[in-house]
Amino acid sequence: MADAPTPMLPVQGALIALLRGDTELKALAGSVYDYLPETAAYPFIVVGEATETADNSHDRYGRQTVVTLHAWSQYRGYAQVLQIGARVNALLDHQPLAVPGLAHIVTRYEFSQTLTDPEPPGNIRHLVLRYRIVTEQPPA
Repeated sequence: MADAPTPMLPVQGALIALLRGDTELKALAGSVYDYLPETAAYPFIVVGEATETADNSHDRYGRQTVVTLHAWSQYRGYAQVLQIGARVNALLDHQPLAVPGLAHIVTRYEFSQTLTDPEPPGNIRHLVLRYRIVTEQPPA
């Protein structure tokens, strides 16, 4: 059996490529970042935190990578981040994902949560989205 692949970096790259490449999402959210510049214009999406756990089978290595995405907006109310979240969900939940060097098994939506930034002036809306991406080493 070959060495266990570490999918966090290729999964992150695949997510960023997919999200940045969608014109409908770009119209809703503007930009997708993995590092947020100070000059970022609202609304935008940040590919955030990830965890990785083993999901091996008898003959190959597998991983479950849980990725958190963040949608940010200064719209009054949650409508804008919820529209962004709906588009992200349409792109990811149970959809194929091209992860370089790995076989993509499934991407599953886990949850979302709306938040309001409490810092004055309190005009920032935040949607947290979490997805579980299952990959394994490709068949030999």
